[in-house]
Amino acid sequence: MSDNEMGPMRSMGVLDDLWDYDDPAKSEARFRLWIADLPPSVGDSARAEAQTQLARSQGLQRHFAEAHATLDSVESRLAEISERVQVRYLLERGRVFNSSRAPDQARPLFLAAWEQARAAGEDALAVDAAHMLAIVASGEETLTWNQRALDLAQSSPEPRAQRWQGSLYNNIGWSYFDAGRYADALVLFERALERRRMDGKEKEIVIAQWCIGRTLRALGRLDEALALQQSLLATTLEDGYVSEELGELLLTLGRTGEARPHFRRAADLLSRDIWLAEQEPERLARLRQLGAAAPDA
Repeated sequence: MSDNEMGPMRSMGVLDDLWDYDDPAKSEARFRLWIADLPPSVGDSARAEAQTQLARSQGLQRHFAEAHATLDSVESRLAEISERVQVRYLLERGRVFNSSRAPDQARPLFLAAWEQARAAGEDALAVDAAHMLAIVASGEETLTWNQRALDLAQSSPEPRAQRWQGSLYNNIGWSYFDAGRYADALVLFERALERRRMDGKEKEIVIAQWCIGRTLRALGRLDEALALQQSLLATTLEDGYVSEELGELLLTLGRTGEARPHFRRAADLLSRDIWLAEQEPERLARLRQLGAAAPDA
């Protein structure tokens, strides 16, 4: 690899920092600008790496054909690009398949990404691959892959691998939650919150707190759960999940009239989420029903 190529190749972190996962269209525009600004002297690996992230931004917008076309361009030069970029290609091709409801096509790509990343010493990408394998798995296999990812994140010297710990504590916590192991889930969500505070990202801190509150409700600790969600509402007025959870708590406590505006707000905010609207229409319909005015109001 030439010196001219090595400079951009060291910018994996810069590419990752271009992401705004809440606005994939904005991210797509950033990646297109990045690619357009690459000098002609830059080699295939740097350009291909940026294209893998462009494809991911397209996939998040549900533009699956465009994402696959972008990845086809990368695939045509796989033999000429670095191992790390090959792993990123595998990850993003797999993500597009998974997002378009083809997990069986995604799984072998994620497995290949895991194996290749491990062989190349790319810990952060290996953790990413393991966490995606957990997503397409079920039952105990989900927990197994998340635990593998967490073990690597904890043992790796790579800061980007280490920063996966908060997400993985969260994912393992939800595996316990779904299995009805609420006390175990609470421990993992509390660890996730501790890690999120170490990383200093406010949005992720709020999510970790929300998860703790949701688990407190499952444990029947309703007053604690309500106080926590109310504290989140004071700082996150545009969070539909907080509004939904407040509605559920107040409904459980028999305070239906107080619950209604929270459900109404949750329905309004969450209906703007394209993925949720597609995947959970019944959930949104229930929120609209619970948020409707009482017949005698």
